Amino acid sequence: MTPERLQREIEKYKERCQALEQDWLELGMAKKAAEQKTQGFQREAELLRGKLEKEKSLSRELEPSYQELCLAKAERDKLLQEKQKLEKELEELEERRVAWKEQAKAPPPLPDRTMLFKGHVTEAEDVSALVVAPRIQRALPGGSALLTFEEPEVAQRILEMKQHEVKLDESAGCEGRVRVQAEPVELLLPSALEIELKLSDRCVLLSSLPSLGHSEEQLLDKLELFFSKAKNGGGEVEQRELLSDSGHVVLTFAQDGVAERLMKKGRVQVPIGKQTYELKVTPYVTGQITDLQVRPSVCAKTVLLSGIPDILDEESMRDTLEIHFQKPSRGGGEVDALGYVPVGGQGLALFEEDTD
Repeated sequence: MTPERLQREIEKYKERCQALEQDWLELGMAKKAAEQKTQGFQREAELLRGKLEKEKSLSRELEPSYQELCLAKAERDKLLQEKQKLEKELEELEERRVAWKEQAKAPPPLPDRTMLFKGHVTEAEDVSALVVAPRIQRALPGGSALLTFEEPEVAQRILEMKQHEVKLDESAGCEGRVRVQAEPVELLLPSALEIELKLSDRCVLLSSLPSLGHSEEQLLDKLELFFSKAKNGGGEVEQRELLSDSGHVVLTFAQDGVAERLMKKGRVQVPIGKQTYELKVTPYVTGQITDLQVRPSVCAKTVLLSGIPDILDEESMRDTLEIHFQKPSRGGGEVDALGYVPVGGQGLALFEEDTD
């Protein structure tokens, strides 16, 4: 999710909150108007009641006046019901307004992290979401390189010098010098994060799965067959999924109560192949980021080199850059990691948390 989209989401929630506050004000005015109208009808009803008493003492044949009074009373009761309905709606709106205000509050801050480039560059992909720290991806255009030094003081010296003339290696078949530009690397790190968690009442998460060399479909078929039987505490399996990042399996059942029954067991003995394995059954929880705030942060040990011409092959240019920026006479120092993308290419640099 891009920062612009995040900003739009925040603005949307603010607009909703303002709309709720406006509705609350309008309902308050409607309530006040209803109360005034009710009081008016109450006064009118009292006048009619007094008139009726007087007329009753003169004659009980004044039926039209009596019917009028009954109509007034019915109207009064109707207004009272409308008043109660408005008061209930106002209470519900107030609860929603308070809930939106709580959601709009800034979430608790995340701890500060120091990021650096450790030399991992992959081919560029279409990345539409921010990878939350401590692993952040940054596009690395062609004709540029990332250098990470052991000491932040070295990176600072390289940045202060800005322009660097790199002598080309004669053994690579190219003589002369090339001029490159040193720039700081700025990343957007999350400073506050709010996640809405939802517990599924029909899904379970199976873990502690053995590595038996079965294909994904074979493993899912065996698990579905076992957990679809009522004698094993299961039920009809509606969906199954193998989570590639963790190797865990998510089973979704067609009926309520099956997942809860299995989770109460905690662990289940499941025959797979010729052996029986104990699998762990836990609730399946999904999460959605509802609020993410980011802040700019400059990498202390990493610098970006741009303007690198395409005059050497990739390996030779990497060696040339590393040799040049390791020399103390050039303001350099020990290089921890180097990533280089030739002109015409595009890469993704992976930044990780600096744990040193």
